[in-house]
Amino acid sequence: MDLPYGLTMRGLLKHDDKILLLKRIPSSRTNPNCWELPGGKVDPGEFFDEALVREFAEETSLNIKIGKLIGAVSENFSHKRTVVIIMEITSDSYDVKISDEHIDWMWALPEDLKKLELSGSLKSLLKENNII
Repeated sequence: MDLPYGLTMRGLLKHDDKILLLKRIPSSRTNPNCWELPGGKVDPGEFFDEALVREFAEETSLNIKIGKLIGAVSENFSHKRTVVIIMEITSDSYDVKISDEHIDWMWALPEDLKKLELSGSLKSLLKENNII
């Protein structure tokens, strides 16, 4: 049986040249204990930009404005395939409060990304853009 596709939105938020990353919980079915960009699944009937704003607020308590498209990558899991769209975003606040989907957060410098265990989609995006 072919695995179903899902659409996931992620936002790249920078502050003082650092990128906001969240660390997934160990029990996650996708990328457990990995660092990722905030965001999440697009619900049926939902516009993808609205999904990114909603997911970002749920995961970080930040309100965002969406900028340009950074890229799109795909990632396969044992139970699904996912297309991930990454958008540049801005926020008027940087007071991060994470949800229970994550166990930690950080502002990471681009050169620090090589040292972290990153989600598959983030690693693919960074490689495609010659960042790592």
